[in-house]
Amino acid sequence: MSAVVVIGTQWGDEGKGKIVDYLAEKADVVVRYQGGNNAGHTVIVGGNEFKLHLLPSGILYNDKTCVIGNGVVIDPAVLIKEIENMQEKGIDTSNLRISNRAHVIMPYHRLLDAVEEEYRGDFKIGTTKRGIGPCYMDKNARSGIRIVDLLDEEEFSAKLERNLEAKNHLLKAVYNEEGFDFEAVKAEYLGYAEKLRPYVRDTSAVLYQAIGEGQKVLFEGAQATLLDLDHGTYPYVTSSHPIAGGACIGAGIGPSKISKVIGVVKAYTTRVGEGPFPTELLDETGEMIRKEGHEFGTTTGRPRRCGWLDACVVRYAGYVSGIDYMAITRLDILDKLKTLKICVGYKYKGEIINEFPASLKVLAEVEPVYEELTGWETDISGVRSYDELPVNARKYVERLSEVTGIQIGIVSVGPRRDQTIIIHEVF
Repeated sequence: MSAVVVIGTQWGDEGKGKIVDYLAEKADVVVRYQGGNNAGHTVIVGGNEFKLHLLPSGILYNDKTCVIGNGVVIDPAVLIKEIENMQEKGIDTSNLRISNRAHVIMPYHRLLDAVEEEYRGDFKIGTTKRGIGPCYMDKNARSGIRIVDLLDEEEFSAKLERNLEAKNHLLKAVYNEEGFDFEAVKAEYLGYAEKLRPYVRDTSAVLYQAIGEGQKVLFEGAQATLLDLDHGTYPYVTSSHPIAGGACIGAGIGPSKISKVIGVVKAYTTRVGEGPFPTELLDETGEMIRKEGHEFGTTTGRPRRCGWLDACVVRYAGYVSGIDYMAITRLDILDKLKTLKICVGYKYKGEIINEFPASLKVLAEVEPVYEELTGWETDISGVRSYDELPVNARKYVERLSEVTGIQIGIVSVGPRRDQTIIIHEVF
């Protein structure tokens, strides 16, 4: 049995798509288990750039089964467009499987997402306004519409009618927004249903069978640890569970089936949206990292906030998800820096604190404790083995391993598949 979960250890955008794409070559099944089209993975294959939002990264291999699990919320229009874009580029999508238990993002979810964020004023949480949060809210309120409902016209019509009555009233009474026409939404979504129907399965059963047969299964999370609904920097989080435990719920498998957890670590730290960021760089160095790393959101295009590598964050992710190995990405972006810093601790009111703060007030006031390291000041994008890395580059990643207590498994020195150095095999 070999079932591997790949998660982000920071605030997202760590390069999970590249790592999953690389590992997918040896996998038989690739599973997306949470989030929605608020996530974005950019994968470069043969000089071609693919931007994925809902499709698992394994879709770029023709011989892999790709699963969108029950924990994902699906905007049908976005998913269909993504499937069609892949087909236009010659990518076979026939091995895609969509959970019949996944929830559907409706037009009222997107509108509510936008108007509620606007009404927060100075307390905005940085939502992508794609309806993700409101869809998860309906899921938890037990008023959501699932894929299995969408494929049943009678069931879908009844649920849609009830929901529109409530949502239209809310939109008009509270936000002074016009609601939605039942017949128009019904016709639009039943059209989506027919396009998605061939892909829909009980994906928990699909995965149970695959694992039972000894197939290699790769689970990919969207977003990352500090955006987890319970364990992230709440309320500046997503509405699901990107941590490794989320794979069990979002894919419908038991925890005993997971054999390894890989934590993807960007060689520096970025985040998008609001909230405290202890190692943020608001200077020329931060701007240089943003420019060199092309740090703009795959989904939104928003410039990412950039800062020094925060080992406290990675250490926290390590014990929350039980990470076995780190996959360090974007090390090459730091090639030009003469001096580097790693945050190895937080000081709060004059004392070192050992835990990652739950309080955002505390997190906003902590003073990063830095260790300064000498840069390597050379192009490492052509390096293909760990021993060939400059001594100072190895010292940098090894110090991160020491501080976090997590072994190094993979080091990436560029966006292409061949720019991936494997230290410990996953499969």
